[in-house]
Amino acid sequence: MRMLATMALTVAAAAAATAQEPVRTGSAAFGDWRSDAPGVRRLITPADLPPPDATASAANPPARVARSPATTPKAPLGFAVDLLASGLSAPRVVRTAPNGDVFVAESGTGRVLVLRVDGTTPAPAAPHVFAAGLPLVFGVAFAPPGPDPRWVYVATERSVVRFAYRSGDLAASGPAEAVVRDLPRGGFHWTRDLAFSADGRTLFVSVGSATNDAEGAARPSAAEVAAAPLGASFGEDRDRADVLAFDPDGKGRRVYATGLRNCSGLAVQPDGGAVWCVVNERDGLGDNLPPDFATRVEDGAFYGWPWFYIGAHEDPSHAGARPDLAGRIAMPDVLLQPHSAPLGIAFYPGGQFPADYRGDAFVALHGSWNRARRTGYKVVRLIMKDGRPTGEYEDFLTGFVASDSGVWGRPVGVAATRDGALLVTDDEGGAIWRVRWRGR
Repeated sequence: MRMLATMALTVAAAAAATAQEPVRTGSAAFGDWRSDAPGVRRLITPADLPPPDATASAANPPARVARSPATTPKAPLGFAVDLLASGLSAPRVVRTAPNGDVFVAESGTGRVLVLRVDGTTPAPAAPHVFAAGLPLVFGVAFAPPGPDPRWVYVATERSVVRFAYRSGDLAASGPAEAVVRDLPRGGFHWTRDLAFSADGRTLFVSVGSATNDAEGAARPSAAEVAAAPLGASFGEDRDRADVLAFDPDGKGRRVYATGLRNCSGLAVQPDGGAVWCVVNERDGLGDNLPPDFATRVEDGAFYGWPWFYIGAHEDPSHAGARPDLAGRIAMPDVLLQPHSAPLGIAFYPGGQFPADYRGDAFVALHGSWNRARRTGYKVVRLIMKDGRPTGEYEDFLTGFVASDSGVWGRPVGVAATRDGALLVTDDEGGAIWRVRWRGR
C-alpha cells in the first residue's frame, strides 16, 4: 500500500509539474512523441521556421501494434478515459446530434453509425446503422443548426447527400437525396468535411488537393488567373485545395477560400460564427517544415498552397511562379508542429470540464509519416482568450505511440457529448474513446 501511495504521489507531482512548466517556444517547440504529455504547451511562430530542406525528408510510416486491454490514452490530472466503442472499421468524423445521439462516419465500411450515449453507462448498446452504401464516407452535419434539425448531411469523396431526419431516428427513414453530385475525386486526398454557417444558410465543404505540392503543374495563363478566384489552383488541382460554399440545397456553388492544401476538418465557432479549418500542409521540405495549422477561414482569402507557405515563404519548387500572390496571403492563426496531420476539430461548449476549457477547441492529430522522429498521434487543445486564438496549443490526450516504430492508435475525429464529455475516434484501433471530468 505504501508503494502504491508513493506511486500515486509521484504521478500527481509529475502532472502538476507538467501543467506549470513554461510554454515551449523556438526550437523547444519542435519535439517528438517522447516529449508529449498532457499539459505541455507549445507556441510556434513564423520566426521559428527553418529553411527548406534543413533536414532530409524521411519516409517513416508507423507500424501498427496491438493495444493491451490495460492501455488507455493519457489525459490531464482529473480526467478519466474509457473505451466507448471498439471493433469499428476506420471510424473517422464524429458528431453529436442535439438529442445526444452520436453519429460516426465509419469510413472502412461506407456506413454512418448511431450510438445512443447517456453519459452514465460505460458503453452504449451496439451501434445502429443509420445509412450504408456511402463509399469513403467522412463529413456529417445536421441542418438546420439548432435543437430540431430536419436533415443529416453526409459527404463522400464525390458527393454530398442528405437524409430526412427526426430527433431520435436510429436509421434513415428514406433514401439519400443528392445535394452536390460532382466534387473532384482521385489523387492524394479523399476526405470531404462539412459544416453549416450559424444561420444555416451556407453549407461549407472542404476539398483537399490531388497532389502533394502541385508537382509538374503547368503555369496558368494570364487569362486563367484573371478569371479564377484569388489563389485558385490549376491543372490536376483545379477546383481543389479549397473550401467550397453552397446553398443548403446544393445550389449557388462558389469558392469560399483557397490555398488550403488539405482542410480535413471543418468547424464553425459557436461564439461569433467563424469558419475554422485544420490543415495538413505539404511534405518533402524536411522534418520541421512547413507547419500544419488551424485557422479561421476568411471569405475570399488565400492561404498559400502551393506557391507559398505560412505567409510569404516561397516554396522552392515554385520559385518565381506567382510573384503576384506574394503580398496577398492570409496568415494562419495556430501553427502546429510539422507533419502532425490534423484531421478533426471541435469547439468545447462547456458543461463538464473546468470553466477555462469553455470556448477552446480540440484538434485530433493523426500523426506523422514524413518525419524521422514521430510526432502527432494525440489530441491537443487550442488556447483561446476572449474567443480569439492565442497561437498556443496544449497536449490533452497522448499515449497512442508504443515505440519509435509502432503505434496502437491514431486520433481522427473529436466531438463533445451533450453532457460535456469529449469523444475521440481512432481509425487505427477501430475505437471511440470518451474523456470525462471526474475532479481532482
